[in-house]
Amino acid sequence: MLTARVGGASPGGSAMGPWGRGLPWALVLLALRGAAGARPSFVLLLADDLGFGDLGSYGHPSSATPSLDRMASRGLRFTDFYSSSPVCSPSRAALLTGRFQMRSGVYPGVFSPDSRGGLPLSEVTIAEVLKAEGYATAMVGKWHLGLGINGSLLPIHQGFDHFLGVPYSHDQHTHYPQFASQEYAGQSRRGPFGDALLEFDGSVGQLLQTLQENGLANTTLVFFTSDNGPSTLRMARGGSSGLLKCGKGTTYEGGMREPAVAYWPGHITPGVTHELASTLDILPTLATLAGAALPKVALDGYDLSPVLFGSGKSPRQTMFFYPPSPDPLHGPFAVRLGKYKAHYFTQGSFHSDTTPDQACHGLTPLTPHLPPLLFDLESDPAENYDLLQSGAGPEVLQVLKEIKLRKVLLEQQMGFGESQIRKGRDPALQPCCVPNCTPKPSCCYCS
Repeated sequence: MLTARVGGASPGGSAMGPWGRGLPWALVLLALRGAAGARPSFVLLLADDLGFGDLGSYGHPSSATPSLDRMASRGLRFTDFYSSSPVCSPSRAALLTGRFQMRSGVYPGVFSPDSRGGLPLSEVTIAEVLKAEGYATAMVGKWHLGLGINGSLLPIHQGFDHFLGVPYSHDQHTHYPQFASQEYAGQSRRGPFGDALLEFDGSVGQLLQTLQENGLANTTLVFFTSDNGPSTLRMARGGSSGLLKCGKGTTYEGGMREPAVAYWPGHITPGVTHELASTLDILPTLATLAGAALPKVALDGYDLSPVLFGSGKSPRQTMFFYPPSPDPLHGPFAVRLGKYKAHYFTQGSFHSDTTPDQACHGLTPLTPHLPPLLFDLESDPAENYDLLQSGAGPEVLQVLKEIKLRKVLLEQQMGFGESQIRKGRDPALQPCCVPNCTPKPSCCYCS
């Protein structure tokens, strides 16, 4: 269990104990400052496969999430916040670097336990940006960005002072299959998924209490979101995208629009924002708040300070939706500009099977759309009514021209790095609880 003091540079103090129980559910990034009155500390909470409709504060009728709901009521709740990808590894790479996952080669799909590749050490992460300013950093939970020979690709080699967690998804666990400890099992009206969510929420509550007890609540920005949409393949045990279309693995809203809350008492005014924002924006935002220099590479994120502190609109006006397996030929499958979203390609995903909507299913093939499907997400967040099928007026047609222009400009400057996932597999790299056994991986079974 990680026992890091959250209030100072010296040892001692309260332990971050709650995260010992919640490891499979979340990635927790801690960036802490020791000196009183110095720049803020940061806690970033990333849930796994949690959908837009899974929290009580986002409308779920039976989810028990009192701590997250309290954060939402006392912080800034986003209604239009996006992950950069509808699956795990690429979305995490983009969050940590502020760059679309293609630039770092984290495509197509996700890393396996025996993958040779991972997030390149040449990439500059949030942790490295903050460490340069004297921050102590730690990561707890699911990494899913590569292991490497002798753990050479783990977080401790990417700017983190400490790492306690699992290198990959725990089913190679909200991520299926769910688990809840004895204190929480059977306590939710929502079944096993609800129990696991309730435990995750309880851990968030303990973390917030720890900050309060150490006098850090007013000097720490806590940001919560999810890596991608829900795996509806698992039905009631896979999460909910609420009123949004489809889920994990797709570029529909349910695959990439996520719950998000920024919480900083005394600094962020409680409320709801409909401004556009993304996980890509976290690195530039934290760098600004920490007074840190940005990496000297192409970034795809923006500083969200005007949104967080109510001084202006979001600098992000456009969101590009790349599928799990992107390529330069197809480019982004969809583009959002303001309230409008155009789909140039659509494709189902087995992660989004079992819903009544055939467009979500894994056997629904890649389908080009020329002209694109165009939706007004303010009036039609479920992406049901194509504006171009109902006689779009000149204003809408002008928006479509602007969307196409921005898409072309992005494609011209989007660099695809060498794929780290296509580097292949090596069974010897798979984490093993029976060291030096043979043959791997069958001998690694833990009794």
